[in-house]
Amino acid sequence: MVKIYCYSRCTTCRKALKWLDDHSVKYELIDIKEDHPDKETLREYYARSGMPLKRFWNTSGIPYREMGLSRKLPEMSEEEQLALLATNGMLVKRPLLVGDDFVLTGFKENEWTEKLL
Repeated sequence: MVKIYCYSRCTTCRKALKWLDDHSVKYELIDIKEDHPDKETLREYYARSGMPLKRFWNTSGIPYREMGLSRKLPEMSEEEQLALLATNGMLVKRPLLVGDDFVLTGFKENEWTEKLL
């Protein structure tokens, strides 16, 4: 079973959930807005993902743009970025898919197929 952090009004999240259902993948659905990962959880997911931290940011979201983060993030440390990410689930790239040995951000069907099927 995998964990998937989603936002119910996000069309990409709905598409990802349909993909999981279509492929009979069992999952635990977590509302990223109401129950977003804390700093320690994000640190663990980041370490397990093998991806750059910038892949964890929802760069198309309103909070990201309103906070001017495209300018601010390059000047911030990883710890500062993780702390900020943990303050608002809408800052986190979604869906966030967490398996036993992988973490994926966003819905890229080829990545999901490789990890889950």
